[in-house]
Amino acid sequence: MNSYPAELLVQLAPVMFVKLQSPPPTPTKSQDPFASLVARLRDALQSQRKVAIWAPERTRTFQMILVGRDIRFPPRKLVPAEDPAYASTHSLLSPLTPSSPLYPDGLIAPIWIRKHTALVPSVFVLFLRLFEAPMVHPRSPSGPLDPEHERDKAEEERRRDTELSAGIAARKKMTNERGIKLTAVLLATRRMLDDPSLDSRLTFIRRQSGLDSRAALFVLSPVSTSELNDFARSLQDALYESALEYYTSHSKRVRRKRNRHSQSVSSYNPPPLVPVGAVSARPLRPEGWTVRYEYKMACFAEFRGEDEVALKHYQDAYSTLMIMFGSTAILPPRTKRWAEAKVLADTINVKISKLYLYNHEHSLALSHHNSHMRRFADFSRGWGIGEETFEYWSWMARQHRVLAELLEQGSNSSLTFPTNIPPSRTAVSSTPVELDAVRALGLNPSHALQHPGHYYYMAARCTEVRRERFLANEGVSQGTSAAPGYANEKKVDHLTLILELYTKSYEVFKKYNSTTSQGRLTLWIAYRIAHTYYESEKFDVAVRFFERIAKTYRKEKWNNMLRPLLSTWYACAQKLSDVELMVTLLVEMIGYAQDADESRTLQKDLLAVLKSSVPVSVGKPLVVDLKESEPLLDTMLVFWTPEVRVGEEAGFQLSLAAPTNIDLSALPVDSVVVTFSDGYYPVVLRHSPPIDGEVADTVVRLVKIGKVAPEDEDEEPEEICADLRWRPGERLVVSGSISSEAPGPLTVVSITVILAQNDWIIEMPHESCVSHEISRLVPCWLTSLQPIRFLQLGRNDCSSVIVRHRPHELAVSLSHQAPALLDEEYPIVIDITNVDERHLDVVVDVLLQPTEVDQAAQCIIFDDQRSSGLIKGIRLGTIAPGVSATKTLYLVGSGAPGDRTLDISIQSTSVQPGSTSEGDDDAEHPRSSSSLSAHAAVDSCEKLQTIVIPTSRTLAITYDVAYRRSKNSMPALADLSTVEDDYWNDSYGGVAVVTTRIECSSPCGLVIESLKLHRQDNPLAEVLDCSSDGSNDMFPDEYLPGDEFCNVSRISLSPREEQVSGEEKIPGPGEYEVVWRRVLPGGSRGRQSITRFALPTLVVPQDGLIALLDLPSAATLHVSTPIHLTVRNRHPSRSANVTVTLDLDPSDAFIVAGLRNGRLPILLPGSEERLSWNLIPIECGHVKIPHIKVMDVRRAVQPSHGAGVPSTEVDVEGEAIKVVDLRADWNTVSAGNNSVATPQQDGTSTILVLP
Repeated sequence: MNSYPAELLVQLAPVMFVKLQSPPPTPTKSQDPFASLVARLRDALQSQRKVAIWAPERTRTFQMILVGRDIRFPPRKLVPAEDPAYASTHSLLSPLTPSSPLYPDGLIAPIWIRKHTALVPSVFVLFLRLFEAPMVHPRSPSGPLDPEHERDKAEEERRRDTELSAGIAARKKMTNERGIKLTAVLLATRRMLDDPSLDSRLTFIRRQSGLDSRAALFVLSPVSTSELNDFARSLQDALYESALEYYTSHSKRVRRKRNRHSQSVSSYNPPPLVPVGAVSARPLRPEGWTVRYEYKMACFAEFRGEDEVALKHYQDAYSTLMIMFGSTAILPPRTKRWAEAKVLADTINVKISKLYLYNHEHSLALSHHNSHMRRFADFSRGWGIGEETFEYWSWMARQHRVLAELLEQGSNSSLTFPTNIPPSRTAVSSTPVELDAVRALGLNPSHALQHPGHYYYMAARCTEVRRERFLANEGVSQGTSAAPGYANEKKVDHLTLILELYTKSYEVFKKYNSTTSQGRLTLWIAYRIAHTYYESEKFDVAVRFFERIAKTYRKEKWNNMLRPLLSTWYACAQKLSDVELMVTLLVEMIGYAQDADESRTLQKDLLAVLKSSVPVSVGKPLVVDLKESEPLLDTMLVFWTPEVRVGEEAGFQLSLAAPTNIDLSALPVDSVVVTFSDGYYPVVLRHSPPIDGEVADTVVRLVKIGKVAPEDEDEEPEEICADLRWRPGERLVVSGSISSEAPGPLTVVSITVILAQNDWIIEMPHESCVSHEISRLVPCWLTSLQPIRFLQLGRNDCSSVIVRHRPHELAVSLSHQAPALLDEEYPIVIDITNVDERHLDVVVDVLLQPTEVDQAAQCIIFDDQRSSGLIKGIRLGTIAPGVSATKTLYLVGSGAPGDRTLDISIQSTSVQPGSTSEGDDDAEHPRSSSSLSAHAAVDSCEKLQTIVIPTSRTLAITYDVAYRRSKNSMPALADLSTVEDDYWNDSYGGVAVVTTRIECSSPCGLVIESLKLHRQDNPLAEVLDCSSDGSNDMFPDEYLPGDEFCNVSRISLSPREEQVSGEEKIPGPGEYEVVWRRVLPGGSRGRQSITRFALPTLVVPQDGLIALLDLPSAATLHVSTPIHLTVRNRHPSRSANVTVTLDLDPSDAFIVAGLRNGRLPILLPGSEERLSWNLIPIECGHVKIPHIKVMDVRRAVQPSHGAGVPSTEVDVEGEAIKVVDLRADWNTVSAGNNSVATPQQDGTSTILVLP
């Protein structure tokens, strides 16, 4: 921005003049508090606001200027205000004033901005010392003050205040002429602030000096620095409105002038003819006045901080200025006013762009800047300053640089740059869109605001073109008249300017570098810097840049950018006379040659260098590393097989081919050294041209080298002669074989091409499989030379071969009797026979795969180890050739039947005879690893076998449960023994009779050795007895598939009240244990196995109100027989009102003694009542007993039939209660079924009457 006047670019702010009055000198000035106050006040005021181009903050601050005692404002006009001609004259800077620098047709001079920013303020602040009389102490502390002294003090204060007011009034008169606000700040001590006369003195000074009543007089005492800063901010805040009024009045005045000139119509009238030698004075046209007034109003709006208003006026001024540039009659090119107008247009463009950026309107700012450059580019072509002139590119570079500097200043403050993210591809591809819509999704880079580095780069590129145009013009201008500005252009150091711009761009790009771009643009700028250093003949600096840049270009394969870099780098090496660098670069450039002619030219240059120079270190080879560069030869190594055994030969072919666009026939290749893995002599191919008369194959040449010799041989192999000259597309195939006595990978480590010329020895290492960017690397095997045929190999990696040990010969047999049975230790016999000639150390690992069967459990037992997953490292020891080893593995499955899967890994390691490895823990690691390196390091082998063993159920068990209600009486309601822990009462639960039926469901016979019930009594249930208790003579016995046996047990139930009400289940109080053995096919018996079955879950009978009838099974004729009826209320909360009726029919064969019809006492919850009858049978046989009816009666109240009629209670029939004959009280339920089957009782039972 230094190419433009600073006044036209800075951010305008209200101007405040501050006049500080220095205190009078005193003998002890260092102790004067006002001297320190004035010094600190000066620093506080000067630190408020700095003049800057970028200042987007809109705070109530001023640009403060400290002025001296005799400061005066510049005159407004040439004549004083008292002159009668004052009204008709114009200002000193008006185009209408002959002495003005703008006379007669100038627009705006920077001095006008300087006038309002440095010469004329909007507010004038005076700092003055308020007189304070010396303090006089009375003679006695309690004595009165001297009246005469007080009178003299008041007179002196009044005189000094009058003088102070006169000085303020004189300054007030001067500021009133300009409409400037005047404010006085009086400096006083803290003692003065407490003086009662201070207010009257301040009032007197304000009135005498004519100061305003608002924000015109302040008092300041010596305070701290922080308080001074607060005072400075409050002073600016108080005077800011006055400054706005000052600039608003100026805007109104300028607007009135603009309105008067807007009446004129823009039209061009040719100037009148003037005599030869006379000066033609053309007045400023109405368009010019419009530009002038709009610019002034924009500046005054900027002073006020009204950015929107300023932007509007700047745009109007710019638009009118474009109209003026459109006519060469209004602004003739290459004139003084034309140049001033161009500067004004450029600075207005900066102002408009800056105001857009203040409002974060990045696209509008960039659009206006691009439009400005585009318009003036069109204007320049019409002015004869087109793209072919250096002036055009100088102006373009200046515009890019101005924008870059503006953005850089903004980025250092608060400006942020937009992030340009492309639209999502998925969103675009999900719905069909039209072509125009697809184009709209893109973004033109010139329409997106970028960081300053981009525009510094554009400025540098334009400056490069500027230099090119200048040098071209310089050649044309020799002996002729130079172009305008040519003399000034010769003074410009273009290369220094280009370096400065590129360096700034490089630094900014590094600051805003994106991780996705990986700094590629930064490297490109660094390349341009290096090229500029080359143009500046600073070759050593350029070489350092090229070295750093080429590393990345080689690594990322930017060949198109690397080729010109290498050429310039080579030119620098030539200038520096660095022959080794020249040779290195020429060799690398041959690999990047575009065609055969270019490669031949580079080879000629290389030969010329080699013949005309000597290396720095004679006898020491120069190594040219082409690892990341393009190789000279396309190399391809192919092994016929991917694996071979130890001692077996592996055939290979190594192809060395020249790309189709590179001719290497003139390259002085002396030899090619092929280096294999460690332990082998390198194969050396020495160049030998074809013998006279021998016709060399121009496409494919085959060289057979035989078997590669290992280093343990005493005699080193001879060199092999071959033609090492390649024309485009020619190929040399090296065929041979290699073998190894140790396992491991074999490959070619490096292929070194050696050039030899005079004292030069140049080594160029190549990798085994590399190719140029235009070549296609396809693994293929040469099968025939005439005709030439290649066989393409279908492997991914053909450049190496793996040497492995011969596999171990082991015969593995797995013997077992399928299927396995649940709960059985199922034996699996592993028989391993060594049929190899080596001694093998064998280790077995067994993995039991998880089963997908629900509720299934499983484990394996191997030696003394037991696991549900993996058993590792079971050693079988060293097995000699022809010897067998046997181990038995046991599989145990339980829970549910289903398939069980076993993975058996048999790992063998070759050992020397007589060596023991029983305790060798280190040997286990290579066996247990499946990696290639581990198997290659140790002569080991692994065999995997997977077996699936079906598992069947051994025994099928079925439970039948019958529930009987207890005859025991229920405990009394207040019986305290029920709360004791060992209390047992089965009146609620009764007795459960469990009948267990066990069926042999295995596919083979079983020998049942024993059946036992293991009691596991709990607080809710206990086993009373079992049919298997005591002597059990039925076991052992053999059972075939389908055979069954059973067992019966009785269980007493004593549920708690919460179990009864919550219908909870009771776990079985024991489990059956069945000990059995499998019957093998030969009649023998297997290992003893145990199967356990838990007793079923029991259900508590749910009864409410029930009647239990206890009858004898038989009676004697004419003998009294007692019967009993027990009514129980087992409802948890409801009482019962029970009636009992015995219906005796004449046909009944009994005589009854007892209650016929009656009501029982109220049955509370948990209580019971017992009734008894005596029956005398009078007939023999099965005789029905009298019908007993039990009812739960509710009392009901009949509704009254009218008023005054009392209500009556009558008995109504209630709910019948079930009468259960205890002889037939069997509620049965099957295992796995929770539903209880209860026999229906009708209240009639029979008794067998005997005579």
